[in-house]
Amino acid sequence: MKIPFTKAHGARNDFLLTWERDAPEPAARPAIGRAICDRHAGVGADGWLLVSPPSDAEADGGIQLYNSDGSMAEMSGNGTRCAAAFLIRHGLTAGAVRIRTGAGVKTLRLLRRSNLEFEFEMDMGTPEITAGRFDLPLSTGARDVTLLWVGNPQCAVPVTDFDFDWRAMGAEIERHPQFPNRANASFVKPMDEHSIDVRFWERGAGETMSSGTGSTGAAVMAVSRGLVKSPVRVHTPAGPLDIRVEASVYLTGPAVLIAEGEFLLGE
Repeated sequence: MKIPFTKAHGARNDFLLTWERDAPEPAARPAIGRAICDRHAGVGADGWLLVSPPSDAEADGGIQLYNSDGSMAEMSGNGTRCAAAFLIRHGLTAGAVRIRTGAGVKTLRLLRRSNLEFEFEMDMGTPEITAGRFDLPLSTGARDVTLLWVGNPQCAVPVTDFDFDWRAMGAEIERHPQFPNRANASFVKPMDEHSIDVRFWERGAGETMSSGTGSTGAAVMAVSRGLVKSPVRVHTPAGPLDIRVEASVYLTGPAVLIAEGEFLLGE
């Protein structure tokens, strides 16, 4: 079986994009997601995005996201930007892109393009802070966190440094009983009045170089606690993302198309 793909990354959060019509039946997709995303025996990515062309007047396309462990996620900020670049390249839309995700239709505005490199401003929607200050019991003791919904579940953890095993803590938070559908964790260090430094542990993918929804949750948490003011520059291991916290949250970041090919499943 040959599965065509385009590889893209949004601030080094990488995805494989396949037209939904070229993907096998839904029952087989979780296993294929694990196989194609495997960094040693597959193509390698944080997630596999199945992209659909426009099906109604409300959106220019749609996406289904499989994490690298085969589980499905509602959406990805970085992945949605990659899908927008993919749709523009195929001539299905232009400067404004509306994409149907598992968290509703998201609108992106193309700010600039240079060949296969794009920059978008994405309306991430209105965040919901489900617990502004919450003592989450962990194996190392209770931790002060903020719980949010930004199209997917987020647990934002304020920190003063990263000199602890935040990866182990992220893995514990991901599967904590508090989160029946698992959660994404971000560890947030304020830098100055308008910037934060963040590390990410994503549900179904583990450590990632950046995260659009994780950056959104981190920025909203920091603003809500008075640690920073909007606009917020989010420094990730892959470089900065810029966020404006208003009634909606607007995230500005890159999307780059980098490769095309076929995954030879079982051949």
